[in-house]
Amino acid sequence: MNTPTDEQLLADYIRGQSDGFELLVRRHSPELFRFLARFTGSVTAAEDIVQETFLQVHLSAAGFDRTRRFKPWLFTIAANKARDHLRSRGRRPEVPLDAHVGADEDEGQRFLDFMADASAMPSGAVENGEERELVRSIVARMPEHYREVLVLSYYHRFPYKEIAEVLSVPLGTVKSRLHAAVAHFGQAYRAAVRQRV
Repeated sequence: MNTPTDEQLLADYIRGQSDGFELLVRRHSPELFRFLARFTGSVTAAEDIVQETFLQVHLSAAGFDRTRRFKPWLFTIAANKARDHLRSRGRRPEVPLDAHVGADEDEGQRFLDFMADASAMPSGAVENGEERELVRSIVARMPEHYREVLVLSYYHRFPYKEIAEVLSVPLGTVKSRLHAAVAHFGQAYRAAVRQRV
């Protein structure tokens, strides 16, 4: 039996088959959550935005352009909602990424621990937890327009064309932003390593 594509599942959902939507949620929620947690720096915000994103998919499903692919459309919705969240977060207190989850700071996990990813960063595999933490903290402090293109490209392996679609920018802008983001990351990483010594 062939596995249905995302586009087929959405079409089934539009025709009234609710299990198509449930499968889309199960299929994409984990990756969408990781993207949003890295992008916003907040696990709580990521959880909320995943729900808001799928609610928007439900509300806009009938208007989906069937000549497009579903996943870039989904990530476009999520990125827009994440940007809205980041613009409004100055009005609400934020919990830092290195804050502990739960009351026991000695034994509990930190929010950063939930963002762990075994995939390689641009410069190769990150060898230990201290390096991973350094990389995550640098990415979290990057300007939003650099962070989003870096996360989509290196963590989620979106092709340039799909990144352009998700971010609603020209292909050339994606390439120049990614080049600048990698340079920014490299400069921040080298500075952080020098401070350690």
